[in-house]
Amino acid sequence: MAEAHQAVAFQFTVSPEGVDLRLSHAALKQVYLAGLRSWKKKITRLRNSLVTGMFPASPASWLVMAAAILASQASRLDPSMGLIGKITDAYLSEPARAGLGALAFATLLWLGLVVTMRGALRALLCYHGWMGEEHGRPSHATKCWLALVKIFAGRRPMLYSYQASLPRLPVPPIRDTVQRYLESMRPLLSDSHFQHTAALGRDFEHSLGPRLQWYLTLKSWWATNYVSDWWEEYVYLRGRGPLMVNSNYYAMDFLYVTPTPLQAARAGNVVHALLLYRRLLNREGLVPGVLPGVGTAKGRPPRLAPTSRSPPDSLQHRQDSRHIAVFHAGRFFRVGLYHGGQLLGPRELQAQFQRILDDPVPPAPGEETLAALTAGPREPWARARQTYFGSGRNQESLRAVERAAFFLTLDTTEQGLLGPEPGRALDRYAKALLHGQCHDRWFDKSFTLIVFRNGKIGLNAEHSWADAPIMGHLWEYTLATDVFQLGYGVDGHCKGELDPSIPPPQKLQWEIPEECRQVIQGSLRAAQALADDVDFHTFAFKDFGKGLIKKCRTSPDSFIQLALQLAHFRDKGKFCLTYEAAMTRLFREGRTETVRSCSIESCNFVRAMTDSAAQRLALFRVAAAKHQTLYRRAMMGAGIDRHLFCLYVVSKYLGVDSPFLREVLSEPWGLSTSQTPIQQLELFDLKNHPDYISCGGGFGPVDNNGYGVSYIIIGEDLITFHVSCKFSSTETDAHRFGANIRTALLDLRALFNLPLK
Repeated sequence: MAEAHQAVAFQFTVSPEGVDLRLSHAALKQVYLAGLRSWKKKITRLRNSLVTGMFPASPASWLVMAAAILASQASRLDPSMGLIGKITDAYLSEPARAGLGALAFATLLWLGLVVTMRGALRALLCYHGWMGEEHGRPSHATKCWLALVKIFAGRRPMLYSYQASLPRLPVPPIRDTVQRYLESMRPLLSDSHFQHTAALGRDFEHSLGPRLQWYLTLKSWWATNYVSDWWEEYVYLRGRGPLMVNSNYYAMDFLYVTPTPLQAARAGNVVHALLLYRRLLNREGLVPGVLPGVGTAKGRPPRLAPTSRSPPDSLQHRQDSRHIAVFHAGRFFRVGLYHGGQLLGPRELQAQFQRILDDPVPPAPGEETLAALTAGPREPWARARQTYFGSGRNQESLRAVERAAFFLTLDTTEQGLLGPEPGRALDRYAKALLHGQCHDRWFDKSFTLIVFRNGKIGLNAEHSWADAPIMGHLWEYTLATDVFQLGYGVDGHCKGELDPSIPPPQKLQWEIPEECRQVIQGSLRAAQALADDVDFHTFAFKDFGKGLIKKCRTSPDSFIQLALQLAHFRDKGKFCLTYEAAMTRLFREGRTETVRSCSIESCNFVRAMTDSAAQRLALFRVAAAKHQTLYRRAMMGAGIDRHLFCLYVVSKYLGVDSPFLREVLSEPWGLSTSQTPIQQLELFDLKNHPDYISCGGGFGPVDNNGYGVSYIIIGEDLITFHVSCKFSSTETDAHRFGANIRTALLDLRALFNLPLK
């Protein structure tokens, strides 16, 4: 095998004439370059850690301070008021004691300033008053706050520079959480049911609640974030149901443009762009997220380490990976990413992928549907992994998949706006990204990049390791780099030179016994039943967008959320518990919090719309203001659901039962919503390239009788929706709900008497 020959650095034979030693200089050179690259990365990580550790100060500031102290000593001035003399007398010997004492004092003073600046910045970042102010009209308090933040925030921050300065997520008071919970449930419950729930809440607030709160407060003092580790463990990793549809989410390609129809070429450019993003992360070259008007970080930064779930579920993070795993036509391949110490270019990657596409070798028995183990329930996969993949070829091949930078599927189908019904084609495209054929994505990997036969691409991401905004950041960079930086030749091929000496892809070898194949088929049947039950509708709303909504002097997100409430009431004739994801990235290791978008105020507005009441516009403004208040509370760490969730976890650790918490966590989310934010507007010039817009992404329904809705606000005139539900439910229909969303948006616009474009 070619890959085996490449791995041999030397050979020797023993003969009557002696030992014949033959060294492979090419292989030894590769060994040397690999070691050199590894040490360069270690040095870069060490340097970044040192710079980040002393931020908002810098090594240059220490040199300036040391020089100033030494200069004052030479001028017979003592800025330390005698402290330098005490340091030299107590700890330093006679030679050069004065200079060393001055350096020691300068270092101590510098460290004190670093700690003071970091503490001051952390205290400043606890201020959230700017969130309630009108955009572009900050109060005097906010202006002063911005000025102080700019003073203490330092210059030229690296990606992780502000992590130690972010405040910890606060634990809300029990009373506030219970009161806000009851307020959110009032429009959804009958009078008798609400009285029962309120009695449970008051009893919890005065009996068991304070005891659970004490433990939670203790954790918040000790842990970096009192929610994130339990949320990752119990919401994501402890679940035994399939990840596919239930947890993983997807991202789409450009809506109207496919830069090249060549599958291997598109894969080459996109893989190279992803690796460039990874290099930026490793070097901390990305600019941290910012607060309005000031360059400070806001929360959990992106990460792109090789990550995979390993059943029984735990997350396996690795520092680096020199290869990716590729799936095509039922076969698995290992593709190296480096040659001669250099990252493979797009043209070289294209050649590697073309070799896989042209490879006629059939899959081994059981190999074609092997990935269905990651699509089905977790327990059969955990048992099969331990029984059949613990040694030999299967273990080696599984390691190659799990330790890959990411997983790439060269899909055999075509997707996009194809055929006489482009709307239906977009629905098929969404389902192809969400679940595919249930055996052609490795759902345990951090993400699977999917390149279809006609050059269309997409992404399927595992949820436990990163939320959608993190993957959205990566995806925006990848799409922009693919088209506007790397580009393609006039023939559709990747640009660049081709090195013919690069070793070919390595086909992974599997020996799957009949018993394991039966387990695989069981997982495939369960996954296929789940996938077939998903009803999806993806559509672009083009009548108006953010530009017109801003003329209504309201938040675009509040506008859309109220439209969703109106659409849902018209669709089902009732209100439901509504989940809207909000980010808590203002806090260290923050992830998400829930905005309960169905409020008393939103219900009053919806009833007014259906009853033709005269106060529609006034009720709309009240409901929109309420939604913004709820959203701000969630972002500021004063949400309801993460606090109640953590209280429930504490109760389980203590072995006590709470009827109130049990009822809270058993309520179904009939409408689960999420906005996909566009975070890097500087990458896309939508005015000059209006066709280069992404359709965003989506997820499966959370409740068997409910809807999942993802939306993305693109530019000034477009909003794209992804609606999911289940065919098996008699209460839902994705296309019917999509039609209700369109009508609701137009009805809200009519409230303001604004003309369509």
